Amino acid sequence: MASGFELLGMHRNVQHRVDFMEWAPGARYCAIVGDFSDWSPTENCAREGHYGHDDYGYWFVILEDKLRDGEEPDELYFQQYNYVDDYDKGDSGVTADEIFQKANDEYWEPGEDRFIKSRFEIISKLYEQIFGPNGPQTEEELEEMPDPQTQYKMWKEKNKDDPSSNLHVLDSGKQYDIYNVINDPVSRAKFRAKQPPIAYWLETRKGRKAWLKKYAPAIPHGSKYRVYFNTPNGPLERIPAWATYVNPEADGNQGYAIHWEPPPESAYKWKHNNPKVPKSLRIYEAHIGISGSEPKIASFSEFTEKVLPYVKEAGYNAIQLIGVVEHKDYYTVGYRVTNMFAVSSRYGTPEDFKRLVDVAHGLGLLVFMDIVHSYSASDEMVGLSLFDGSNDCYFHTGKRGQHKFWGTRMFKYEDLDVLHYLLSNLNWWVVEYHVDGFNFHSLASMMYTHNGFASFTGDMEEFYNQYVDRPAILYLILANEILHTLHPNIITIAEDATLYPGLCEPTSQGGLGFDYFVNPHASEMWLSFLENVQDSNWSMSKIVDTLVGINGTSDKMLLYTENHNQSISGGRSFAEILYGQTLEQSPAMNDLLLRGCSLHKMIRLITYSISGRVYLNFMGNEFGHPKRVEFPMSSNEFSFSLANRDWDLLAKEGIHQNLLSFDKDMMDLEKTERVISRWLPNVHHVNDTNMVISYLRGPFLFIFNFHPTNSYERYSVGVEEAGEYQITLNTDEKKYSGQGSIGQDQYFRKTISRRVDGMRNCIEVPLPSRSAQVYKLTRILRV
Repeated sequence: MASGFELLGMHRNVQHRVDFMEWAPGARYCAIVGDFSDWSPTENCAREGHYGHDDYGYWFVILEDKLRDGEEPDELYFQQYNYVDDYDKGDSGVTADEIFQKANDEYWEPGEDRFIKSRFEIISKLYEQIFGPNGPQTEEELEEMPDPQTQYKMWKEKNKDDPSSNLHVLDSGKQYDIYNVINDPVSRAKFRAKQPPIAYWLETRKGRKAWLKKYAPAIPHGSKYRVYFNTPNGPLERIPAWATYVNPEADGNQGYAIHWEPPPESAYKWKHNNPKVPKSLRIYEAHIGISGSEPKIASFSEFTEKVLPYVKEAGYNAIQLIGVVEHKDYYTVGYRVTNMFAVSSRYGTPEDFKRLVDVAHGLGLLVFMDIVHSYSASDEMVGLSLFDGSNDCYFHTGKRGQHKFWGTRMFKYEDLDVLHYLLSNLNWWVVEYHVDGFNFHSLASMMYTHNGFASFTGDMEEFYNQYVDRPAILYLILANEILHTLHPNIITIAEDATLYPGLCEPTSQGGLGFDYFVNPHASEMWLSFLENVQDSNWSMSKIVDTLVGINGTSDKMLLYTENHNQSISGGRSFAEILYGQTLEQSPAMNDLLLRGCSLHKMIRLITYSISGRVYLNFMGNEFGHPKRVEFPMSSNEFSFSLANRDWDLLAKEGIHQNLLSFDKDMMDLEKTERVISRWLPNVHHVNDTNMVISYLRGPFLFIFNFHPTNSYERYSVGVEEAGEYQITLNTDEKKYSGQGSIGQDQYFRKTISRRVDGMRNCIEVPLPSRSAQVYKLTRILRV
């Protein structure tokens, strides 16, 4: 169910040919058309007698390599070729007759040592034995054949005068045992112990040079092709569903697939193993196309050379790539996927993407992909919609097959062939490109027939009513079970705005089996505070309730202050809200910039440290990228001016450098101290009046003062261990564009033996307005 890519699509066969297989149950005729055959719909078609079409809608097309002028056909009908190595055993000069003679001497028993030169010889001999040398040659001449039991009785009657030992070869005296052949146990054991003579066959295999000398590839590397169907509604040309390299926008013309079979010297060779999965994840979310500074689409190679080293230096240990899978319309950010098995050709080739993943692994970075199996693009020429002319090939018919608001198609998860396609797609990205995990995008769209557009109060009835798409739930269970069985170190993340119960519970206990789930409510809360609530009215209780999680699930929760949604989906980034145009007009520090910098750092620090073990940040937001992202589309006259990241901001001294410096030091809390992976938080102080939040994480004390004006000289919070505490991170330091209100002599604090916040001891700390500090217990005092 998860390895369909080994058969379907275009594959080179060892017997100098290319095999193509496709699922199109609504088609009546199938052929491969391309520039290598002048787009002829008859030259390479599914042929009768070659397993061209089965009863389940699968089509099989063989593209035979063309014999070059002056070359003779292979002597052996099963001649194999090694397309990777220049030379193989068959090029050693030893003839096929010598190899078969060697097999006769070493392998075959007497009477078995004759080489069969034609694949039909055994069949013809058997036919002659049954019907005689002058048997019927047509179906009309063939009389009706009696059933096996009648034939056996006729044979037994004919040979009744033979010795009794010959009469009981088939019949042991029991009814219905006419098929049980009585044989010699010794011969049977000997036969079963015998290995097939593959080693002798491999000695006839020839190398790549011999193949290229004798044959011209039926479909050369880089050829353009499509699959041609004849359907009840007329002929159609489609990009194959299993194509691995596609150009969906061919200068306004119909897109096409590209046959990707690079020569061995051009094929990418992997150098690094997948990194070990860490106990905590610091994920850097990125989009390849907008990762450059120039107003154009960036490439895999540019991302590899420029962004990956930056991500590593910034302290993250994983990247999550969005928009990698092929999509026709660039402005959709990659969420309206058209070709599930293809990397987007606008960024580069499959080899370029392999190099990106491999270099990331060499840097110790895990590589996650946004995978969109919750819906598909409705494009009919490039995508899967009406793929074989029917409306129910991959998708539901009627209203259920259409997303209520996005105009996309909804998969038919109860269909085994659709399950086969989607499960194989997940496994393909792991096997072919060595990715380390998936973020399953917009699960609410597939889990409910209302596509998640309904009010949720948290009542359990909302998750188990008639609007739940049970086949979709079963698909997610299957996907997690199969992925974790085939690849035990894989990471799966559920992006579900409804927070379906049991997302991260094991499948054996009725859960869906994800490793982590995304909590989007944290980002929504911060956005609501920044846009709609005065700073002095922020609720500390709401912040804690939203960030800590639901029913003790924080250990499995992925949090972010802002991801691609704030930067891409028509909204403003937090930096744009906090700074506006102030930074461009006056880079000097003022009250508005001080507020923006302070909240930028505090929001990120509390989101990163108060909850679980997974944190995500979208590319550029860590240093306060001042502009949103806007992809080229008709509304902006297809401008690329906002479809990039201004990395040059980091070359100048100032706020952006300082914010990046803070983000690095925040990541170092885990890199050097393992604050996130070793301990879970204990929130023990939430004061809505003073606007202060404090919590412990092992020997570390985190304390936040969100009040816009009030500072506290000696603010008391409880701690369990008596001893000396030292500030290890302070958002108010001048190197982070803060005011530096806390002097170095105040960085060390001793505990006081007084119960506060339910703790045995307390500590009095200076607490400037709009600032946060992280204290570490450096010395324990024993009483």
